[in-house]
Amino acid sequence: MREMILASLRASLETKERSVLAHVDTLIAAAERIDRCLTGDGKLLLFGNGGSAADAQHIAAEFVNRFRKERRPLAALALTTDTSVITSIGNDYHFDRIFQKQVEALGRTGDIAMGMSTSGNSPNVVLAMEQAREMGIATIGFTGRGGKLTPLSDILFTVFSDVTARIQETHITLAHILCELTEERMFGEVRGKAEG
Repeated sequence: MREMILASLRASLETKERSVLAHVDTLIAAAERIDRCLTGDGKLLLFGNGGSAADAQHIAAEFVNRFRKERRPLAALALTTDTSVITSIGNDYHFDRIFQKQVEALGRTGDIAMGMSTSGNSPNVVLAMEQAREMGIATIGFTGRGGKLTPLSDILFTVFSDVTARIQETHITLAHILCELTEERMFGEVRGKAEG
């Protein structure tokens, strides 16, 4: 069991390191895009299934409450939390549309849709990203090795693994870095240096 623990740790660290190093420029571009969205009165719409639903809620909370800095709340909404909306759409239409109809109802030009799917092929995430595209809403995708989410993402974070747990762990690492970069850009010294 000790070897299982150490092997799991090594796999997690290796996956995170490879993925973060591959996405340094992508993280910067995403933080800049989120900065423009939130300073322009836009909002983040986050969604995913299962563990990715929990990740969407987790990251929305980091933006609304705070990550590391004391600052004003930022507009972020997890589309995974309203059980009445989700179950009514699932019952009256189809589970595949639970995020798509929320993006259609709540999304506006200037917002960002952030879809998370370890396979990159979750039908409800794909449909929501397609809806965002049709509405002129920017898209950020978090996937494993790609899938249907790839061409629908203006900014894409892929994780170099086929193991769901490793992908989800890395998504949280990437998203935490993104929170920190965005917060620093909006409320710290980065903005002043970049513009100065």
